[in-house]
Amino acid sequence: MPEASLRFLIDQNVPFAVTEWLRIQRPDWTIQHVKDLGFEGKSDSFLYQWAQENGAIVLTYDEDFADARMYPLGAHHGVIRLRVWPTTIENTQQAIARMLKQIPERSLPNSLIIIDNYKIRVRKI
Repeated sequence: MPEASLRFLIDQNVPFAVTEWLRIQRPDWTIQHVKDLGFEGKSDSFLYQWAQENGAIVLTYDEDFADARMYPLGAHHGVIRLRVWPTTIENTQQAIARMLKQIPERSLPNSLIIIDNYKIRVRKI
C-alpha cells in the first residue's frame, strides 16, 4: 500500500506564487495556501488547530510557530519555519528547494525544520 501523501498549510506570509511553484515541484503532495481556504487574517492558533485537524505541516515565516513553548514537538504534524532574508519569492523558492534536496520526505512530518539563508536545522522528538 503506498504511503499517504504529505499535506501542507502555507501561511499567509508566504507568497502565493511559492505555493503554486511547490505544487509543480511536488504534485503528489496536498498543498493549500491560507488564501485557498479563505483563512486570510485568521490567528496563528486557528491555523495551527486547522493544521492539526487536517494532518498538515505548516510552512511559514512566522517565528511563533517555531516556539516550542507554544507549539511543542510531538504536538503537531510538523512546522517548516523560513528564516530567509530578504523574503522574496526567489529566495523563498531557493530555500525550499534546498530543503527538498537535502531532507528526506519521511523526515518532514512531526518535525520542526528551520531554514535560513545558509543552513537547515531539523528538530525531531
